[in-house]
Amino acid sequence: MRSHYQEELGHINEQLVQMSGLAATALERATRSLMDADLDLAQAVISDDAFLDALRRDVDNRAIDMLARQQPVATDLRQMVTTLRMSSDLERAGDLARHVAKLARLRYPAPALDEQLRPIFVEMSTIAIQMVRRAGEIVAASDAHGAAELMGADDTMDRLHREVFRILLDPSTSMSAQATVDATLLSRYYERFADHAVSVALRVVYLVTGVWADEQLPGAHEHFLSDVPRPHH
Repeated sequence: MRSHYQEELGHINEQLVQMSGLAATALERATRSLMDADLDLAQAVISDDAFLDALRRDVDNRAIDMLARQQPVATDLRQMVTTLRMSSDLERAGDLARHVAKLARLRYPAPALDEQLRPIFVEMSTIAIQMVRRAGEIVAASDAHGAAELMGADDTMDRLHREVFRILLDPSTSMSAQATVDATLLSRYYERFADHAVSVALRVVYLVTGVWADEQLPGAHEHFLSDVPRPHH
């Protein structure tokens, strides 16, 4: 039974890594549809989100089935609860990519972003995509130390998020009300996408250590992770 449990657990982890890759691809394509006013690509991102949703349901069903079939000990419960939450984070990240594509579709054939904001959003997209792909690697390797890396990247994302608002609030910025609202929503979508990547990594920390890291305290993750054994490669 335990051998089957470990085999099934390995399959679930592979699915979580697959979900991270799908979320990253969705955001990359959504960003291109946003920048290029590509209606077909935006529609493809929206349609393809159903596959990520289906994968999340399969992961959740497998986790629940494993709990029902096993005699769960504390570690098993922690594993399954963490799995359910990670699948939720990754599915929500995919939803945010879909929101970006929907906005691109809504404004077609006009571009949804003002020209002066485009470089910032390209950078936000690059960082967010790298973060969620890294989150998948952290899941695959059960690498608790990877969380600190993602939290550092999230600081950069937060800075870019603030920069968008600085530009929007600058009296010299001339944008329509619609463009301002669109930029506000888009900045939030990218910022939240990155947050979900961090959340996945922090759940790996919990899985490895049994304790939640506090991402709210500056520098707390370095102290918290100082005694966690590093994975062997």
